Amino acid sequence: MADTDWSFDGLWPYPPRWFDTPEGRVHYIDEGPRDGRPVLLVHGNPTWGFLYRNFVGPLVKHGYRVIVPDFLGFGRSDKPAEAARYGIADHTRRLDSLLASLDLHEVTVVPQDWGGLALVWAADHPDRVAGLFILNTSAHGLRGPWRFPLPLKLFRAPIVGELMVKGLNLFHRAFLFRVGVVHRDRLTPEIKRAYLAPHPSWSSRTGVLAFPRQIPAHPDEPLSVYLGGVEQRLTEHFRNRPVKIVWAMNDVAFSPDMLDDLWAPMFPHATIVRLDDAGHYLQEDAHERIVPELLEFLQDMGGRGIAHEAN
Repeated sequence: MADTDWSFDGLWPYPPRWFDTPEGRVHYIDEGPRDGRPVLLVHGNPTWGFLYRNFVGPLVKHGYRVIVPDFLGFGRSDKPAEAARYGIADHTRRLDSLLASLDLHEVTVVPQDWGGLALVWAADHPDRVAGLFILNTSAHGLRGPWRFPLPLKLFRAPIVGELMVKGLNLFHRAFLFRVGVVHRDRLTPEIKRAYLAPHPSWSSRTGVLAFPRQIPAHPDEPLSVYLGGVEQRLTEHFRNRPVKIVWAMNDVAFSPDMLDDLWAPMFPHATIVRLDDAGHYLQEDAHERIVPELLEFLQDMGGRGIAHEAN
């Protein structure tokens, strides 16, 4: 990895920044004017900040400050081999520490997939948040028992999961590159190389496997209870504040029912945009539709990308 061209022929031209945590260094980029209103873009599994490469330039051009972190175990962040380093509470604690170090105010939070953990930060720090621009993700406790689909069952199975995810790298090759996108032709060899580069070995994929193994199956499991509390706080703090939801309707992981049954009732005044021709990784399928929606959302909240003085 030391010899990797992390710009990937100019697709990701941003200088790295680093934040030290007890478990390892976390990588992030911080682009745009320091006094620009901050936009936080947070990836999921098995991607990294590169997923938002088509967002950064337009946001900076309009005067916004853009922060894109990589979770520990992803992108350019360190990749400890111990699965215990990748607990949900640990990921959220590290993100909270990073954002505290940056002392951000009036943040627009843009989460997708496991990037929904950024909504935990929003729920805990509503006074620092300007609005939520939600892409396909979840921040809800289970309403009842959930039967895992077969691929997820296999990922969670001892030995089998290791072979599939850490050995054969199927989370990238089968999910990200195939069923997770509608327009597969958009994933050029260089783009695929950028997604594969952070996880070249068995041990480097530990974080990729850790996420699906923490998904709860019953409402009384700790993560479901935890997310139920997050859901309650988000509803309390943001029910009548700026929220926009852009939802890919061909997502094999997060169905349209999740939008209609969970998110829409949670934020009844939210603007909802449905993308019929986009899959789970909608930033790849439809960035040319999402970025204008995000810019419109930001402009509706404040007009220009320069932050107000924090009180």
